[in-house]
Amino acid sequence: MRLTLAATTALAGVLMLAACGQPKADSAPAEAPAPAAVIPAGLAPFGEGYPNAGDPCRRLGESPATANWLDDSAVLVLCPTAQAAAALGGRVVDTVEGVTLVSIPTGDANAGMPAGDGDSRGDAKVEGTDYNATAELPCAVDGGDTKLRCKAGVKRNWGDDGTTIVTVTRPDGGSRSLFFKDGKALSADGAEADGSAAYAFKAERVGDESLISFGPERYVVPDVFVTGD
Repeated sequence: MRLTLAATTALAGVLMLAACGQPKADSAPAEAPAPAAVIPAGLAPFGEGYPNAGDPCRRLGESPATANWLDDSAVLVLCPTAQAAAALGGRVVDTVEGVTLVSIPTGDANAGMPAGDGDSRGDAKVEGTDYNATAELPCAVDGGDTKLRCKAGVKRNWGDDGTTIVTVTRPDGGSRSLFFKDGKALSADGAEADGSAAYAFKAERVGDESLISFGPERYVVPDVFVTGD
């Protein structure tokens, strides 16, 4: 069967359109951006973002996992991507489980203070320690009544955002850091190693004390211990 000139021309046009609709063999699909790493709870992140609420980076508190990087004259921050870390400046000190730790200098925390044991707020420190005060707080480790006494130390207005850290030594020798802002209990550090990263945090006010539950642990922290007032 012979095709007329018009039919041949039409068929060629159809074939050309079909060819134009096919992707080139050497073109590769665009790669989706890699998801941001999850910040490990064992590094004691707190706050709603750094330097501003909603930002991807987070402040890090005192915990066994961060002890090697903490510095009284710097803020320790963890960012889910290297790009977010670079935007902050500072010094990258390590990468942990795909996230970046950055130490950001805040200046000499004791600038302007007389030689001795003052801090940036003028709050004296307990001799031989980094704490502004020490005490024994009512506590429990098994979810029961707070009949035990746990040794504790407080660092008031730690860092540049006014966060206060209460570090409690449990009867088993382990420690737990509790984070406060403006006198309000916000969070506690946890670690994957002992399962405490999955603990739920709860705090309620009773009189002039904060009753804190963190998994099976219970702590009673007086306001005066946190604020020094």
